[in-house]
Amino acid sequence: MGMDIGSTASKCVIMKNGREIAAQSVVPLGTGTSGPERSLEGVLKESGLSQEDIALTAATGYGRNSIPQAKLSFSELSCHAKGACWLFPAVRTVIDIGGQDVKALTILNGRLDQFVMNDKCAAGTGRFLEVMAHVLDKELSEMPELDARSKNRVDISSTCTVFAESEVISQLAQGVDICDLVAGIHRSVARRAASLVKRLGIIEPLFLTGGVAQNSGVVRALEKELGLTVRTDPRAQLAGAIGAALLAWEQIREEE
Repeated sequence: MGMDIGSTASKCVIMKNGREIAAQSVVPLGTGTSGPERSLEGVLKESGLSQEDIALTAATGYGRNSIPQAKLSFSELSCHAKGACWLFPAVRTVIDIGGQDVKALTILNGRLDQFVMNDKCAAGTGRFLEVMAHVLDKELSEMPELDARSKNRVDISSTCTVFAESEVISQLAQGVDICDLVAGIHRSVARRAASLVKRLGIIEPLFLTGGVAQNSGVVRALEKELGLTVRTDPRAQLAGAIGAALLAWEQIREEE
């Protein structure tokens, strides 16, 4: 079992023999909440297993050291690299847009090579998108469709979440189309991620992980910023948990 306990979500997967996902669970609550326990309960219920049936549990993420069931813990970087390689074996560069940070990793021979990350500011993260969705009185799930209907994107110039919030409120007061604002918000996130990965040095192909990977508007904006194809997967939010489970499986194999 792999558990990825982040700042805004708890993800859990059970893998069979390191080859296939037997069950998965995502709860939109992170470390310090009921999220980890609910995610664990959810994945065990889906699989029909008990904790005693699990050979080894490994955790990653902000809350990795707070999980009593986890006998191992691994860095987010190692787990996202491992999980991304499992989801997309050809990957050379991983961009992970999480709840409160953004990471860019390069992969060499299936392993983490180099990385850069921004964990000092919420701008360009999932939290930024949550704040903007709240200002617009929209659900996060509605954002990609609104983006797709934009005809004249309105860029957000502020790089700070607080100032960007004020900017969006001002634009709404002026009657700016919400679809155009959403497109601008997505571009703002994409610009931050693109800047980070350019610092690292881009090696194709690219793969996007994290909860924000589910937002097709951000994926499109990121492709435009980089001028490159950005691949992802419906299970990309689980990359960290998958990586933790795979590293646990490797540990078992080494001990046999």
